[in-house]
Amino acid sequence: MLRSLYAHRTLIASLVRQEFQLRSVRASWGLGWLVVEPAIQIAIYTLIFGAVLAARLPSDDAPLAYGLYVCAGLLTWTLFTQIVTRGLDLFLSHATLLKSVRFPRSALPISLLLVTGIQFAISVAIFACVLLALGRFDGIALLSVVPVLAIQIGLALGLAITVGTLHVFFRDVGYTTNIFLQFWFWLTPIVYPLSIVPEPARSWIERNPLTPIVGAYQGAVLDGAVASFGELGPPAALAVGVLAGSWALFRALGADLVDEL
Repeated sequence: MLRSLYAHRTLIASLVRQEFQLRSVRASWGLGWLVVEPAIQIAIYTLIFGAVLAARLPSDDAPLAYGLYVCAGLLTWTLFTQIVTRGLDLFLSHATLLKSVRFPRSALPISLLLVTGIQFAISVAIFACVLLALGRFDGIALLSVVPVLAIQIGLALGLAITVGTLHVFFRDVGYTTNIFLQFWFWLTPIVYPLSIVPEPARSWIERNPLTPIVGAYQGAVLDGAVASFGELGPPAALAVGVLAGSWALFRALGADLVDEL
């Protein structure tokens, strides 16, 4: 599979380039929106929550701390949901390519990761500049979340391949996935700290695989805390299981998937 992906690297790059070109069609600023949009979002989350609303975390009275907390969580969540939601139409929108005998099917998930990864990298770079300006940039702590990022991407990609495959056969999957993600968002401590959640609800939220993942980003941003890999064992095991299961499902239904398209 790796040899096939390398042989078709030009095609994968073309898929990524085409995705960005489609987003810039009829846009005056073109690909400049890849920088402008996340910059505006980060400014809104940081200033509105931290300065205008003067919101505070229970354990941190520093100005803008809550805004940075929310921003770190939302950046993490946005990457996760972009991978999953774009995975819904990943195979439907590339039906012609999938019907080609020589086209490697694994190229589609790889192109999806590259597109979302580039967008996430731009957002992180802008957010890092904000942290530097506020004196809250800790390089070691931020580097420690790289393995956390790998776990997050693995879980998201596994879900994306699963829902993308099932969506070809059952179109209701698209609606249920979007509804499920809305519930998942509020069950993840992104816009609220876990410390204010009463028992027994807190114990359920702690079982959420995204809770330690989001918490690792927020801890690195606010406290310069190095990611605790002891808490990330269950999410990592889940990510490996979901990714392996999704790929097995995709391969098992591959022929039927092409016929259905």
